[in-house]
Amino acid sequence: MKNTEFEWRTKDGLELYARNWETTTNPRAVICLVHGLGEHSGRYSHLAAFLTGKGYTVLSFDLRGHGKSQGVQGHTPSYEALLEDIDLLMDNASLLYPGIPRILYGHSLGGGLALNYALRRKPPLTGVVATSPWLRLYKEPPALLVQILSALDKLWPSLSLSNGLNARDISQDPAVVRAYINDPLVHDRITARLCITAYRAGIWALEHAGEFPLPLLIMAGSADRITSPRATEYFARNVPSGCTLKIWDGLFHEIQNEPQNDDVFNYLLEWLNDHAK
Repeated sequence: MKNTEFEWRTKDGLELYARNWETTTNPRAVICLVHGLGEHSGRYSHLAAFLTGKGYTVLSFDLRGHGKSQGVQGHTPSYEALLEDIDLLMDNASLLYPGIPRILYGHSLGGGLALNYALRRKPPLTGVVATSPWLRLYKEPPALLVQILSALDKLWPSLSLSNGLNARDISQDPAVVRAYINDPLVHDRITARLCITAYRAGIWALEHAGEFPLPLLIMAGSADRITSPRATEYFARNVPSGCTLKIWDGLFHEIQNEPQNDDVFNYLLEWLNDHAK
């Protein structure tokens, strides 16, 4: 596996840190990976190692305001800006690997972004993988909080708040939790703008699931206490065709970081092998 690091520049002038894990063979597909809230692409190096060993290349980047990328922590000027950053990911995948199938993979916030990207952009992709997508939260915010966030979105969109995530809810593996807590590139910030726009985008995606245009693998853990497995199931039931739903019994939010992740990886691989043709 060859790991290359580089930077992309966004339309509004930010430098985004990107990385490419390359397989040693001609890739079967390029997995274009979008990480979750508060984390960074480096936390997927073990998944990339698995996939590159099976003939896939993984291309990823740190979202604006995350990891090594520029921007206010946990902030975006708009949800559209995040989708435009994924445009960069897609464009670079095409430039680096012309003619190779592209599969968009997103986790949590990245899972919600991947679903919204496919619905709104209708891109020419081979498929989409969404794990534990932010469609609805496990504990939905009360109506008053939504009203307050909506007001702050207009008056003070860059107001930084704690995302309220409990690190113990990401995985049942204590080593994963410790690594997350001690990772200097992980933060717990989210601004009013990102919070309310991601919340609204999740609802919008649920309302438009029947328009999903691409083959989809959507997975979640039944014991996820961060995003809602029920919302994931609802979305999958309303996709008209080509959707594979897998709810992993007893798994927490980061199914790729659970003690049973070998099973998760192999299930993912089977789906990829069936679709990357």
